[in-house]
Amino acid sequence: MKVLVTVKRVIDPYVKVRVKSDGTGVETANVKMTINPFCEIAVEQAVRMKEAGTVTEIVAVSIGVQQCQETLRTAMAMGADRGILVDAPADVQPLAVAKLLKAIVEKEQPKLVIVGKQAIDDDSNQTGQMLAALLNWPQSAFTSKITVNGDAAEMTREIDGGLERLAIKLPAVVTTDLRLNEPRYVTLPNIMKAKKKPLEVIKPEALGVDITSRLKILRVDEPSKRSAGVKVADVAELIAKLKNEARVI
Repeated sequence: MKVLVTVKRVIDPYVKVRVKSDGTGVETANVKMTINPFCEIAVEQAVRMKEAGTVTEIVAVSIGVQQCQETLRTAMAMGADRGILVDAPADVQPLAVAKLLKAIVEKEQPKLVIVGKQAIDDDSNQTGQMLAALLNWPQSAFTSKITVNGDAAEMTREIDGGLERLAIKLPAVVTTDLRLNEPRYVTLPNIMKAKKKPLEVIKPEALGVDITSRLKILRVDEPSKRSAGVKVADVAELIAKLKNEARVI
């Protein structure tokens, strides 16, 4: 069974994000970048399924600038067999990403597509669901457990009320939750091996997809700083502040 996993290049989650002085976006120059944590979980899941004998080939896909090749190499160092980069601007919106992935899925014909449930930069949480709709495939979002049995799979997913179990037919789209697994540490020998694995670079035009943005960012501002806490003398003063200043009661 072939599995397609998506990976996105994002600002390292341990780096403090700074807004550009002109308010057009966040600063990415000379900032450490890494693979999106939820995408890393997706790659790890595919690798574990391959180690269990369920999966025969793992194809990692990234959409973005040329530097995304580094992200794909990380995925291949984890265990992906080859990579595909769609050379596009860094700000491709979720619907365009889903359309590009649909074209790649139709070309590669995987049985399962594993997508990180969201990226930590735009936090959209849309691509996996949009891809499933475009393909007309069953989906399991926020998945914390995957069990594949031939052409069917059992999924456990996180919902507001607890856990939900789904039985779906393959091919399908899955988005990963944090509880699905703990990604492995990438070793230096595997990093060196990844450099020799095939990586294909294609343009959106070759896939017949229009990636023109439908949304326009007017301005990006940092969130307002939290004011310092204060001590109150008694319950009456606390209630007065909650009512008159915070306006929560």
